[in-house]
Amino acid sequence: MTQDPLAKLPLGSTGISVSRLCFGLAPLGGMPDTYGHDVAVEQARATVRAIFDGPVNFIDTSRNYGFGRSEERIGDVIRERGGLPPGFVISTKLDRDMETGRFDGARARRSLEESLKALNVGKIQLLHVHDPEHAASLSEVTGPKGALAELFRMKEEGLAETVGLAAGRVDIMMPLLRDWDFDALITHNRFTLANRNAEEMIAFAGEKGIAVLNAAPYAGGVLAKGSASHARYVYQEASPQMLEPIARIEQVCARHGIPPGAAALQFSLRDDRIASTICGISRPERIAQTLDWANFPIPQAAWNELMALPFASDDPEASRVYKPG
Repeated sequence: MTQDPLAKLPLGSTGISVSRLCFGLAPLGGMPDTYGHDVAVEQARATVRAIFDGPVNFIDTSRNYGFGRSEERIGDVIRERGGLPPGFVISTKLDRDMETGRFDGARARRSLEESLKALNVGKIQLLHVHDPEHAASLSEVTGPKGALAELFRMKEEGLAETVGLAAGRVDIMMPLLRDWDFDALITHNRFTLANRNAEEMIAFAGEKGIAVLNAAPYAGGVLAKGSASHARYVYQEASPQMLEPIARIEQVCARHGIPPGAAALQFSLRDDRIASTICGISRPERIAQTLDWANFPIPQAAWNELMALPFASDDPEASRVYKPG
């Protein structure tokens, strides 16, 4: 059964309380190569204002989304309001140097400084190391003078209340999750109605007490927008064959009169192992739509059909051509 998406629950053992629904604000940075559309500055700011005025207290961004534009647009609204709204939680991420791939401790420290300035805050409630698999050297990230060691120093210094790992490839994440005491992790596109690549990792996180944030429940947008009008899957142009699993989900939803976006979102929300589900939005009206989908009545008969559908377990982004920004 889907829990109240607006309930504020402790994020694992961190002491931070967040809603079970989180708004992902990567699209606000204007990333057409990833999302298939751009976002104007004022539309982005209007979206942030609407979130701050709404019932969800949790947003997620990163230093490299739009090469800093996502954080800057969030920071513009924080600045105009005189600070972050009380009780609001920001999740952001340390990023490698986007030109050289460097991701040592010095680069991580610089990334944090850039985030604090852009967001107009003095500390970050939840700070992750982001996309280590795309760094020039993974050993640089994990070494004694690397980004991970620096992340934990930031926590000791009080610049980050809690720390996490936000990456794509599960085979990269699992050894790091075993070796480092993260408070949280973010997985994206890998625990959806169509794909369960992160299943083993989610189970491991539960055993170790790591809070799981599940991002991109719509598989990059297609389950929200529909495969007929949005022929993209996990941030890439999709062939008819790639969209077949999506079409099967859409057919079940059509038979039961359910928006596919509601089923995709609630698939994540109804899993007790998921602390919060991160849904990307790019305009204010998506807030109400997301809340409607989170509460849309889905009969058990529909769930029985949806959960009986075949799903993939391989990495859904294995063939993705990554374009930073």
